[in-house]
Amino acid sequence: MPGGRPRGYDPERALDAAMLTFWTHGYEGTAMSDLTTAMEMSAPSVYAAFGDKEALFRQVVERYMAGPGAYLQAALAQPTAEALARTFLHSAVQAIAGDHTPHGCLIVHSALAVNPRTTPVQEYLTGLREDGVRCLADRLDSFPRDGSLPPGSDPLALARLLVTVVQGLAVQAASGVPREALHAVAEQAMMCWPRRS
Repeated sequence: MPGGRPRGYDPERALDAAMLTFWTHGYEGTAMSDLTTAMEMSAPSVYAAFGDKEALFRQVVERYMAGPGAYLQAALAQPTAEALARTFLHSAVQAIAGDHTPHGCLIVHSALAVNPRTTPVQEYLTGLREDGVRCLADRLDSFPRDGSLPPGSDPLALARLLVTVVQGLAVQAASGVPREALHAVAEQAMMCWPRRS
């Protein structure tokens, strides 16, 4: 006896379409009708496959962080603190100013619009940002102070500096600043990176 009716959609393709939609409009600016149009699915089908808008958004963010937004993982794998910082900044620029994706950061764009009705989404995004800061700080703290970072360096403050610069770059990218200019800003930020004298 045959199993259930085959799916009439490709879940990977549908999530990619939802990701691009949220990335373009942010969480608040994306209506369910935008998602159903982009995903080529009816609203009941979206709810059945992915849950409500918030549940879908969380799945999209996970996909984004494992794909275009994976620059944190690339940075954490670097062998020195300076390489971590440079990789984080420049890889972020590649992600937020890509040739075939919306400019800006899906997470930053979605976090900028604050609405009391979306408090759980804001808390989720804040938690992701803080997790990223902690991961960077922990990795920076693992480097020896006599080599990769000078004595007296504050890994948590440096991690927040990196995240703050990337958030600023994302806003600049979304407003149309070209990728080359963003790379130049990233390199200028590296001029402030602590080095042994």
